[in-house]
Amino acid sequence: MVESSTDRIEKQIDLQASVSRVWRALTDHLEFGQWFGVNLEKPFEPGERTRGNVTYPGYEHVVMEVTVNEMKPEERFSFYWHPYAVDPDVDYSHEEPTLVEFTLDAIPTGTRLTVIESGFDNIPAARRDEAFRMNEGGWAEQVKNIQKHVIKSP
Repeated sequence: MVESSTDRIEKQIDLQASVSRVWRALTDHLEFGQWFGVNLEKPFEPGERTRGNVTYPGYEHVVMEVTVNEMKPEERFSFYWHPYAVDPDVDYSHEEPTLVEFTLDAIPTGTRLTVIESGFDNIPAARRDEAFRMNEGGWAEQVKNIQKHVIKSP
């Protein structure tokens, strides 16, 4: 299947931190929660689901739930989730989730982090555009958040 420009969000940032430091920030559920803005209930484990309340102002009513797809140490971390699932009165479980992938590459100045979220074309048309737009902006902010986090707390 050829992905459309509306099916995939990709962000990339060069972080002045080691690959192991960035890996820890991504895969330790408590650290992830600090920069991402969520209080996850349990650690990330492949094939397992974890959830928690979002702590970002204005979104405290949102429960984020992810199912870990892959954890290839210091290379790739991925999970499935329902993008922009913010309405407490809507059951998103019947929708196809998107895949969020974090890829780490060592570079001379630290780590190149690539974040890709794909699968938006499978979201119901009624909310697809808004979910894509909100996550496009959200990932732009989140790569800045992880950058601040890994620099602030080595």
